[in-house]
Amino acid sequence: MSTRRQLAVEDVLRVNGSRRFASALASASPFASLADALLAARHIWLNEVDVNGWLEAFAAHPPIGATSPSVSKWSKEEQSAALATATDLAAQELAEWNARYREKFGFVFMICASGRTAPEVLAELKRRYENRPIVELEAAAQEELKITELRLAKLFSSEAVVPPASVVGVPPSQLDKASDRMRIIGAHLGALSEHSANKAPEITGSSNRTRPPITTHVLDVARGSPASGIEVHLETWKDVSTPPSFNNKDYNGWATVGSSVTNNDGRSGQLMDIIDSVAPGFYRISFNTSKYAPSGFFPYVSIIFEIKKNQTTEHFHVPLLYSPFSFTTYRGS
Repeated sequence: MSTRRQLAVEDVLRVNGSRRFASALASASPFASLADALLAARHIWLNEVDVNGWLEAFAAHPPIGATSPSVSKWSKEEQSAALATATDLAAQELAEWNARYREKFGFVFMICASGRTAPEVLAELKRRYENRPIVELEAAAQEELKITELRLAKLFSSEAVVPPASVVGVPPSQLDKASDRMRIIGAHLGALSEHSANKAPEITGSSNRTRPPITTHVLDVARGSPASGIEVHLETWKDVSTPPSFNNKDYNGWATVGSSVTNNDGRSGQLMDIIDSVAPGFYRISFNTSKYAPSGFFPYVSIIFEIKKNQTTEHFHVPLLYSPFSFTTYRGS
């Protein structure tokens, strides 16, 4: 008989400081597995929690580099690499840029700092400081989601994780709703922050990317931590006139786009150039899980997805939630 995990609101508030999120996720439990909880958490965060809920969650985090006794154990663990690599000068610069960031955007700088050094955090802070408020709000919300995923994994790590009966992805309709919500949020952002423009920012497509069109990260749901050291390959289908199919055995039909290895935060390095428009077509992202978990059931994991002609300026984040005996994925942003 499988073990199902019932979550209390107090448990979830340790994971994410939004009371609306905590209440909704607790109500959605019990969960048969961490993977099920992660999928529910993503849906709730992107589709049910409003801007006030996002800001409430942000406010529960200390500034990067803070060493106050009130900082939680999880926050200290997540910032350990940054704190260990911060010189006195770097710590002072972090504090100054944290204050500058809050002055501009009205909330604390959000970043999933696990495994990131102080110079890496500072460089990312400076880069995102140039964002428009609506762009930065979405970036902060995505970082909060990553932190939520990691903390949920920690919450489940002491429990027996039962793989779901099937590998379930986030339905496209949920992703559409999330996209719609960002447009609604854009219309109201100006009224929610005293530092925003008087007129609500308009969301428009941008040709100036700050990252490659396709990215990934790997979360080890069995250990409750990012999966580092996993070799990742990105490929594209060469024959645009004949798409790959279930019965197509032409294994030479794929061309390598790029490869990398996940870092301590589970993030892959750059798999392709930063370009304005990615070519439409079929892509395959593969993970060498045999080297990471030699005793696991899957020697490697490959995920095939399609980028349509009307999606070439969008971003495609294809994460892997992995355990030795199960895996799942979804389209992130």
